[in-house]
Amino acid sequence: MDLVVFWVMAPVSVGAAVLMLLQRNAVYAALFLILNQFTLAVFFVLLDAHFLAAVQVIVYAGAIMVLFLFVIMFLGIDRREALVETIRGQRWLAIGLGLLLVVGVVLAIGLGVGLGRAPGPPPGGDNIRAVARVLFTDYVFPFELTSILLILAAVAAMVLARRKARGLPDREDQPAAEPEPERVP
Repeated sequence: MDLVVFWVMAPVSVGAAVLMLLQRNAVYAALFLILNQFTLAVFFVLLDAHFLAAVQVIVYAGAIMVLFLFVIMFLGIDRREALVETIRGQRWLAIGLGLLLVVGVVLAIGLGVGLGRAPGPPPGGDNIRAVARVLFTDYVFPFELTSILLILAAVAAMVLARRKARGLPDREDQPAAEPEPERVP
């Protein structure tokens, strides 16, 4: 049964990822990303990582994507953007780096990196305790730093959107202050 679920969900996952990349509307792209997050949660369930599946749905598909959608709708990014490159060669550099990433992933899979032992619960307990132990001991600083960066990004987006809604120029667009003329009594 697991194999059937995998072969049904794998094309949905890949299709959602491709459609997310090809969308011109940011809201539709975010919705396809949410669909992809749900398919990843199904894959975690197939691997008996139920805690990670719940975290995937609650944190990523729930909280983070709602935050993304809120910022997208708040900023009004639903209009089409110009497809003119502002930096020469940017597209070819991105294609080259993407191909380099694909080659690296294929080589890593071919060499069996990370496949030294069979997947499953850690030898001394269950997945929940193992994830909690690693997350709140070895990776507590990156975890907290990521949460602070997400909050700062949301606040910055709101401040920028509020400035533009009021018609105020950005800081770099502001002209230099002209000296006030002296008043003669």
